[in-house]
Amino acid sequence: MIQEAITNYKLQHTITTLSPLKAILFDMDGVIFDSMPYHALSWVNAFKQVGITFSEYEVYLNEGRTGASTIHNEFLSQKHRQASDAEIKELYALKSQHFEACGKPIAMNYATETLDRVKHLGLDIFLVTGSGQVSLLNTLNTYFPAVFSKQNMVTAYDVTHGKPHPEPYLIALEKGNLQAQQAFVVENAPLGIQAAVAANIFTVAINTGILEDKVLLEAGANIVVPSLADFYHLLPSLVENWK
Repeated sequence: MIQEAITNYKLQHTITTLSPLKAILFDMDGVIFDSMPYHALSWVNAFKQVGITFSEYEVYLNEGRTGASTIHNEFLSQKHRQASDAEIKELYALKSQHFEACGKPIAMNYATETLDRVKHLGLDIFLVTGSGQVSLLNTLNTYFPAVFSKQNMVTAYDVTHGKPHPEPYLIALEKGNLQAQQAFVVENAPLGIQAAVAANIFTVAINTGILEDKVLLEAGANIVVPSLADFYHLLPSLVENWK
């Protein structure tokens, strides 16, 4: 599976020999934090309060968009008009209130072990998230001290175009002075996968949510695994075969 996926990536990008791997770019929600059920409940309830129907499944499909983009799209689709800046601000604040009421964020099983293994392998770690959820961003250092810093994070506050646009991952490459083939991405959402693929980065999808594997594969994932624990066990072989 690993060798075939790497070979296909090289063929897609007409690469004969890959440059040495230097970094892994991680999404946050559904990868580092087991927070997607909280986001799903929060978006469904917040939208309901303004007369918009938004299902849990749609939350997972739209994961990775900035909050403003998610609100804008649903206003256009269901209210047939653009949301005002005030409406976007108020609705995102409402969504955030629902999220905070869900309780403290939970680190994904094997998150600490995976990040430790990445460091042990001598690779840099970047966080690339469409989230602007302050509580999650502030909690990163509590769960993962000295792993993430402003210099190796790209959040909703750093981009003009959120996922599925490649800008978040292109910014991460620029921050790390990396070529696309010197990194790979760990994502769980189709829009995040599309963003990484558009930035020409090898992408591993971990299916920690409610979407079918085929949705992640159709988004362009090079490999799909069922959990972060599976990625942890796969990682040494991925690095060994990256050539």
